[in-house]
Amino acid sequence: MSEETNAVKLHKDPVTGEMVSKTELKRREKQRDKEAKKVEKAAASPQPPSNPSQNEDDLNPNQYFELRSRAILKLKETQSPNPYPHKFEVTKSITAFIEEYGAEGHIRPGEKLEGVTVSLAGRIRTVRNSGPKLRFYDLHGEGVRVQILANAKDAENQEDFVESHNIFRRGDVVGVIGKPSRSQKGELSISPSKMVLLAPNLHQLPSGHFGLKDQETRYRKRYLDLIVSEDTRRIFITRAKVINYIRNYFNNLGFLEVETPMMSMIAGGATAKPFITHHNDLNLDLYLRVAPELYLKELTVGGFDRVFEIGRVFRNEGIDLTHNPEFTICEFYMAYADMYDLMDLTENMLEGMVRYLNKGSTIVKFHPEGKDGKEYVMDFKAPWPRYDMITTLEEKTGVKFPPADTLHTEETNKFLRELCQKLNVECGEPRTNARLLDKLVGEFIEPLCVSPAFIVGHPQVMSPLAKWHRSRPGLCERFEGFMCGKEFCNAYTELNDPFEQRLRFEEQSRQKEQGDDEAQAIDETFVNALEHGLPPTGGWGMGIDRLVMFLTDSPNIKEVLLFPAMKPVENATNVSAAVPGPTLAASGQV
Repeated sequence: MSEETNAVKLHKDPVTGEMVSKTELKRREKQRDKEAKKVEKAAASPQPPSNPSQNEDDLNPNQYFELRSRAILKLKETQSPNPYPHKFEVTKSITAFIEEYGAEGHIRPGEKLEGVTVSLAGRIRTVRNSGPKLRFYDLHGEGVRVQILANAKDAENQEDFVESHNIFRRGDVVGVIGKPSRSQKGELSISPSKMVLLAPNLHQLPSGHFGLKDQETRYRKRYLDLIVSEDTRRIFITRAKVINYIRNYFNNLGFLEVETPMMSMIAGGATAKPFITHHNDLNLDLYLRVAPELYLKELTVGGFDRVFEIGRVFRNEGIDLTHNPEFTICEFYMAYADMYDLMDLTENMLEGMVRYLNKGSTIVKFHPEGKDGKEYVMDFKAPWPRYDMITTLEEKTGVKFPPADTLHTEETNKFLRELCQKLNVECGEPRTNARLLDKLVGEFIEPLCVSPAFIVGHPQVMSPLAKWHRSRPGLCERFEGFMCGKEFCNAYTELNDPFEQRLRFEEQSRQKEQGDDEAQAIDETFVNALEHGLPPTGGWGMGIDRLVMFLTDSPNIKEVLLFPAMKPVENATNVSAAVPGPTLAASGQV
């Protein structure tokens, strides 16, 4: 059937603007008439409540949205008042209001500060009545709250007090003009001469007592989560502080912050499966970057001896409690430094960061299974433990490993396969030496790293971009930082030998041919850059999201991402357009 034929049978819903069938429109109109009669009946009762919102407590979310939408549309029509004004002049933030007038003794209980008028703005979170002429609101903004003590005798127009305040609901953004005051119980307040509706909230807010408990709703509607949860707000303020601390730390050491391409023809710089996109004008498939590493090292070749970048990278891999397909990384490259310098720098930066966030303490507690589960106590005070990979694996397994300079051979692959089978360590195909070793490390060494620790002594086969160890053939100069059993940073003395780098890339290509989607391809541009001379350099990368998880006691990476990757909701509809239907969730409220 053609689109034109379908369109003829649709009718516009005058309330929502949605195009629906004639039958659906009749059903909605019948439901609205029923609800309107219910409200009219309540309004005609002998003792109506002074605040109509009391009538709305028992409505379901669809009914509430319908009634509130109708009321706001009426205000739009009458402009009495305009529910969406263009401007409200704010003279003081809520934070500044509390700082200036909140000191004990500045305003005595039950009194107002005469001769002072301020204008505040924020969102109403609670509404309380104490008779028709006295209303209390909690005004929230900037992570703090102040009470609005609305008394009819303070109003600019006392006759219209009840009518003007009956339009306000929980969740509305309002402007308040009034005097600083304290309630009889001594709570800092503002006593308004006028309140202005700036942006109405058409939906029911989750109750202040239960909050927003549904996890899916919290992640999909982060704006709602931020409205009702101070804990969520705290997490993202801490995240911003972490990023600013890192940026300032490197700036103070003379590093230059740069930006490198998000798309490239080769996915290099990390062992990860990339996303593929298409450039229409060039008719060219490109990869979203898995790391900025190769570009940053090219800049070091060009003379930027200390360079860093904080930005997004994309890896087409699984989603779990500690992985998201796009995440924020910090990488830096420091000429004339090696892995040992970088370990000292890592300890110094993170210990300082934790002291900065934690009022001087280096102790952080983390609950990987939630607040009521087991607790990890981490101490960021330097120096941190350092675990040599092969030596520690030998201690934990009781098995002698082949010499380090043979860890890349077929004989070692057979040894590692048999060892993993014997120890019940699972490793899917392709079962390369690097992947088998990585699984053993995950089983026996990573759990040792509760407080921050370094794993060192990686075989060269695991690190195609790291320089060989200066005194231990077969190994490379690399370390990984772990805490609570999870990796948070990775660094090495950079390989700056173009001949060796080409051989490493060729080995990665062979692994790719064996089916390893994460192996890197040969990047001729990067090799050419190395041929111009890369100084002895230390390179380092850290996942910001996972670090913030540990520092904010968040067991799920989605808690520290404002808009995490989520599976699409089947048959998802716009809530506003689907108001009369039966499928609307109850705003996540328990």
